[in-house]
Amino acid sequence: MGKIIAIANQKGGVGKTTTTVNLAASLGVLEKKVLLIDADPQANATSGLGINVDEIETGTYQLLEHTKTAKETIIHTDSPNLDLIPSHIDLVAIEIELVDKDEREYMLKKAIVGLKEDYDYILVDCAPSLGLLTLNALTAADSVIIPIQCEYFALEGLGKLLNTIKSVQKIHNPELDIEGLLLTMFDSRLRLSNQVVEEVRKHFSDMVFDTIIQRNVRLSEAPSYGESIIKYDASSKGATNYLNLANELLKKNKETV
Repeated sequence: MGKIIAIANQKGGVGKTTTTVNLAASLGVLEKKVLLIDADPQANATSGLGINVDEIETGTYQLLEHTKTAKETIIHTDSPNLDLIPSHIDLVAIEIELVDKDEREYMLKKAIVGLKEDYDYILVDCAPSLGLLTLNALTAADSVIIPIQCEYFALEGLGKLLNTIKSVQKIHNPELDIEGLLLTMFDSRLRLSNQVVEEVRKHFSDMVFDTIIQRNVRLSEAPSYGESIIKYDASSKGATNYLNLANELLKKNKETV
């Protein structure tokens, strides 16, 4: 039985999509069957895996509208063991369209029921907001990974996100766990980066992943080639970081690596 993990933070530019794409690709390389659901209208995870967004005819929008089954929206990617439910700019409209519907927070959960049997991990790339798309992802998920960039405003907004997670646990999904806080964009040369790591570890101790994602040029370049860092440059620091994260996640879930 697979596990659904949402990658969420309402702050933009914290490495959410980078983490979703590269963690998914790393788990695939480690021979886990992975599905990535792109639940962000910006569709960066979709294009980051080499899929032409303009050619998308079915994806997360149709999935949430329940006009297509989950299996009808899945496409295969060039990455080993990695499938994708793509996104498109149309997804922007879903928040308005779902507002009047009953059980609107459960649309994703209902749509992907049964998929856990086909995959070891289902990763959901959330939009940078706490709107209905993110609520759907948190309601459907077993756990959530929260990327936090090692910069000055790192902890700003984190309280708000943790409160949202608490209310989702209380109202919609009592089983939701925090898989971990992931420190991203770390630059060892900067005193500030080191201070943020210290601060986050002090406040959240066991909740923080041991793996830290370092700033890496290759990691920034990979999406423009439509490739994960594993495919673009497997020997780079970024690839090593994400493979380490995948290994840590598997160990945390008591899977042999």
